[in-house]
Amino acid sequence: MASSNPGFSSFASWLVSFLLLWTFSEGGKLLVVPIDGSHWLSMRPVVERLSQRGHGIVVVAPEANLRIGSSVHYTLKTYSVPYTKEYLEAEFKKLGYRSFTPQPFLEKFSKMANISSAFFESCQRLLSDKELVEHLEESQFDAVLMDPFFPCGQIVAEHLSLPSVYLIRGLPCSLDFQATLCPNPPSYIPRSFTRFTDRMAFLQRLGNLLAALSSSLPCSFLFAPYDGLIKEFLHREATLLELFSHASIWLMKYDFVFEYPRPLMPNMVLVGGISCTQEKGLSQEFEAIVNASGEHGIVVFSLGSMVSDIPKERAKEIAKALGTVPQTVLWRYTGEVPPNLPKNVKLVKWLPQNDLLAHPKTRAFITHGGSHGVYEGICNAVPMVLMPLFGDQMDNAKRVESRGAGLTLNILEMTSEDISTALKAVINDKKYKENIQRLSDLHLDRPIHPLDLAVHWVEFVMRHKGAPHLRPAAHDLNWIQYHSLDVMAFLLAVVLLSLFISLKCCLFCCRRCCCKKGRTKKATKAKSH
Repeated sequence: MASSNPGFSSFASWLVSFLLLWTFSEGGKLLVVPIDGSHWLSMRPVVERLSQRGHGIVVVAPEANLRIGSSVHYTLKTYSVPYTKEYLEAEFKKLGYRSFTPQPFLEKFSKMANISSAFFESCQRLLSDKELVEHLEESQFDAVLMDPFFPCGQIVAEHLSLPSVYLIRGLPCSLDFQATLCPNPPSYIPRSFTRFTDRMAFLQRLGNLLAALSSSLPCSFLFAPYDGLIKEFLHREATLLELFSHASIWLMKYDFVFEYPRPLMPNMVLVGGISCTQEKGLSQEFEAIVNASGEHGIVVFSLGSMVSDIPKERAKEIAKALGTVPQTVLWRYTGEVPPNLPKNVKLVKWLPQNDLLAHPKTRAFITHGGSHGVYEGICNAVPMVLMPLFGDQMDNAKRVESRGAGLTLNILEMTSEDISTALKAVINDKKYKENIQRLSDLHLDRPIHPLDLAVHWVEFVMRHKGAPHLRPAAHDLNWIQYHSLDVMAFLLAVVLLSLFISLKCCLFCCRRCCCKKGRTKKATKAKSH
């Protein structure tokens, strides 16, 4: 019942406002060190939710970036870098062309080295910005939220003596599992880029073991420069892996509905599907397109936030295939319009991916296999046609395919017939819809949304200044102690000593017996004479 007393209503409003302001004043201060591009798209909802809960957020980013702009939810602090936004846009455009062109391994490794070098140089610029570093020192933050793919965040956290929270899908060469000392046996945990499942035959396990043993070599080369930077900035000897091991909480963008089951450590929290939020409803423009599709519905086609332009010939092949289905295809594409573009294909520079996938008229999702899009596909129960381009996308595609929720195409070899066949299969074959619906039901059946869980653990670290109770004692052991080699050596020494003593005793007894018999025989012989 509403109160008829206006004075009471005014007092109630004032009280609510006071409580809200008091709650906000109790909020902590969080430093955020993100990575541009799709990585930021996963971190931004966490930052915004923390801001809404009254925390002061400071985001540190390079002044030239594509996605990390100003916001009412945080204060943006930038540092200079030796490149421009136009350069980044041009590089992202090249990325699409390179992905659809065969590249030798050495050329791919060279590209990885260039990316790593760019991160390293960006880190140098950040740490050498004395004015920014002094501002961070004076701000008295409670914790640092970061993406460790850009290792500079942890160096800053060490310098400020702050606990850190990582939001991550995975690090190269399984550095995340090395840093947490998490069991990672190659017998059933497939390594990156192998495209194996967790059910491996002998030869696959052999290949997986070789991949595990050899993966540390390129990572040592890519991350070795940071050791010198750590010494220079922190004034002490330390490796990057050692700094990674200091993280309080690892927010892993995992869900075992999608990932293969594997061991985890106590400070590793699963937040897979963090970007899959309640649909907001479509704008009038997109709602009109979807409604005009009739009973056939729509297909959503996006190669992610980083690739929206591909070679003209490949675009023509894809356009030809898309014209063979009756559905309306919404294709995020910014390149030259293919001359054979069919009437059922609508090219858009941007699309509300999650909202479109949540629409009941969506029949299929053509995706590059990034974890962001894959989880949105699972969340909304939309079967997928996967065109992996680079990074972990090949492994993601294999996981979706092994669950029977989609089909994978090789972008270097696929023809228009291949694309058409795969698309028709996931739309018309009921098993794909049934499988993805089963995954979606499992994924959504959870006590707390991944976004709320991520926010809780960031606040937990801020309140308690870390989470040392979740840090295993294994971090205090050296390699020999961790593998109990000293214990096994001791036991082996005891066994060998016991055998040696037993052997000596036996030999002694044998000599005594033999000597006694010899003396007895001699004595008998002497008596007979």
